Amino acid sequence: MNAAELVEPAKLWEAAEVLARPSPVPAAPGIYGWYFTQTLHRSLPADRLLYVGIAPRRMTSRTSKQNLRTRVRYHFRGNAEGSTLRLTLGCLLGLELRRVGSGKRLTFGQSGEKELTDWMAEYARVCWIQDDEPWAGESELIARLDLPLNLDQNRRHAFHGHLSALRASARDRARSLPISS
Repeated sequence: MNAAELVEPAKLWEAAEVLARPSPVPAAPGIYGWYFTQTLHRSLPADRLLYVGIAPRRMTSRTSKQNLRTRVRYHFRGNAEGSTLRLTLGCLLGLELRRVGSGKRLTFGQSGEKELTDWMAEYARVCWIQDDEPWAGESELIARLDLPLNLDQNRRHAFHGHLSALRASARDRARSLPISS
């Protein structure tokens, strides 16, 4: 896996480009990297790689429906329940996490998710690399790169404790509030 293509990508894609039809994001397995043009926290510089993800998580005996296109598009327009990246961004932006539906799912509610989607449309940029087995090099990639927004396999990072506590606090508060409609 060539991490240089994520650290110094030829192009960073905006939400409008990714969500257009046809989408430039391939419906293939691979690794994606996220950049933000606005600083999320005083210790997180803008305009550099802050998070990587893979799609699919891992191939099993059944065919996965996740690929770069579905995953990247979901991050841009989904919700915090289905996207750890959205959960992290919303917490860093101070959005209120809430229980929704039956009360088991946690999102930023309709207005908070819209606010996050709008923020991402303005400030989030993404790049990707096709890779038939993205899970094979994920651990090495996270260990080698400075990725403050990745929590999984990244306990060594100086931002890990702060981000973990912030997300845990948001979850605890959401569970203490009534279910949001």
